[in-house]
Amino acid sequence: MKPLEGSVALVTGASRGIGAATAIELARLGAHCVLTARTQGALEEVDDAIRALGGQATLFPLDLIKDGEKLDMVGPSIAQRFGRLDILVHAAGLLAKLTPVAHIMPRDWQEAVAVNLSACWRLIRTCDPPLRAAPAGRAVVLTDGLVAEPRAYWGLYGFGKAGQEHLAKSWAAEVTTTPLRVNLFDPGPVATKLRGMAMPGEDPATLAQPEQVAPQIAALCLPAEARHGEVIRRH
Repeated sequence: MKPLEGSVALVTGASRGIGAATAIELARLGAHCVLTARTQGALEEVDDAIRALGGQATLFPLDLIKDGEKLDMVGPSIAQRFGRLDILVHAAGLLAKLTPVAHIMPRDWQEAVAVNLSACWRLIRTCDPPLRAAPAGRAVVLTDGLVAEPRAYWGLYGFGKAGQEHLAKSWAAEVTTTPLRVNLFDPGPVATKLRGMAMPGEDPATLAQPEQVAPQIAALCLPAEARHGEVIRRH
């Protein structure tokens, strides 16, 4: 029997990069994956990869900037359809514009808040009840080393990650008496589209690939995982 057989996992940012690779790995371990991202076509490609492994997935396309109310219904919708939610992996993120803090425009601020901060709050709120009720609920939120070491021009991206990390740690402190385990994962530099946009001159072949990172994230979702409220760095 596979270690995640019978479990249901929600993965955000599942259309490409780390989110897609993690969803495929969770499916390989036996989880039924609910995939969410903006792009229907890209989600279907991940669904095809999961089915090729003999796994199962359900697609839930949504835009984290525009579909806040739809995101609020994810937890109850999954619980109603499958009777459970065991795993949350929040991999979605927006690079946002690299610009001096004094030059951040209101529209760019609002988009960064929506994707890199508000989405995490909404996910925690909607997924908390079924994850607490799961026999071994697990939540993993992707973070970034910028939280600990802010850099010039990265404020618009970094502040959202910092707020997201604080929310996740606070949530972890609130569920210590439940079976739910909440951790953050810093993948470091990985060859993703977001990384390529931020560092266009960088050779992606010199970086870790999403498929190399995914098993470490999936390991944090296993019932045997005991760590809680920690920031785990890729090794």
